[in-house]
Amino acid sequence: MSDAVGSIRASTNAAADDRPVDVWVDLASPCHPFFFAALTDSLPDVRTAVTVREKTETVPLARELGFDFRTVGRDYENPTLRKLGIPLRTAQLALRMPTADVALSSRNAMCVLAAKARGVPSIHYTDNDICAYVDGLRSEELYHRLEAQATHNVVPAAFRTEVLTDRGADPDRVHSYDGYKEDVYVATFEPDPTFPERLPFDGEAFVVVRPEALSATYVDAERSIVPELLADATARGINVVYLPRDSGDRAFAEGVDESRLYVPPEALSGLDLAWHARCVLTGSGTMAREAARMQTPAVSFFPSTRISVDQALIEAGDVYHSRDPEAIVDYVESLSNRDARSDLSTAKRVHREVVDLTADLITEVSE
Repeated sequence: MSDAVGSIRASTNAAADDRPVDVWVDLASPCHPFFFAALTDSLPDVRTAVTVREKTETVPLARELGFDFRTVGRDYENPTLRKLGIPLRTAQLALRMPTADVALSSRNAMCVLAAKARGVPSIHYTDNDICAYVDGLRSEELYHRLEAQATHNVVPAAFRTEVLTDRGADPDRVHSYDGYKEDVYVATFEPDPTFPERLPFDGEAFVVVRPEALSATYVDAERSIVPELLADATARGINVVYLPRDSGDRAFAEGVDESRLYVPPEALSGLDLAWHARCVLTGSGTMAREAARMQTPAVSFFPSTRISVDQALIEAGDVYHSRDPEAIVDYVESLSNRDARSDLSTAKRVHREVVDLTADLITEVSE
């Protein structure tokens, strides 16, 4: 046990008669169940209470990972309703949040504000610093300002911390680690060797395609390249697992060779997909970073200005970026089996660093 993790036990015993630290975790997006399972499972003497927002695969993934949770609020496909849904869910959380000594959340101002309203300190994890590069994103600027209200923010070393400190965060309460948030849960991932049997490709190689989030406030593209990407890849004999974000994305697969295309009828483990895939192709950052941190080839076709963590991975050659469908498929065809050999050693180091940092912060706020 590290000194930092051990200190949770020491401070808790002294302050609360051996009572474990009560930690409220709010899961608001599909990557959150993996992140917080890997984090909280590594912290002894904490007792977690979990809330989950209905957003794409978040609820089924939380259930699959064994979380005991309460569902509070939902996301909306309509951009206007989505904006209204954030303050609505913040109020719902403030009214229904569990008793806690500290709140943990990721890219989630709803939890930060609800915890603050109830006088509970919060530890918030984020890696999105888009406002360091793009002016005039009012909703994102507001979101950064709300994130800055957390008691502590934990960010990757590549993150531009002025995004938070210029909006009210205490510089001494913004803490960095040498890696990426995806390392935290990639490190504890145990691949399922039978997973490819769940796909209709008879053990053949496949790629994963996830569309852009065109309705997101930080995306300024008017159209997706996914229809051309799917058509070109399947025409060249490449098997594709296609993961539409919503009902509108399903239309991108119309007319594509169905013998080479699989749209899962239910949520599949994105980490197993990334581990077993020849390459992961995505229009946003998370899946590309997940693949890259397990050393699986990754392609980003994100259409707008990239945040610091994505820029760092592209500059390091860990992620290939292009908006040219033909160039992307050429890249996929150039990959060898050696390129797709996955490894978790770097992620494990980062996981330990973030666990130790979190343990220190929990000790501080719970004393």
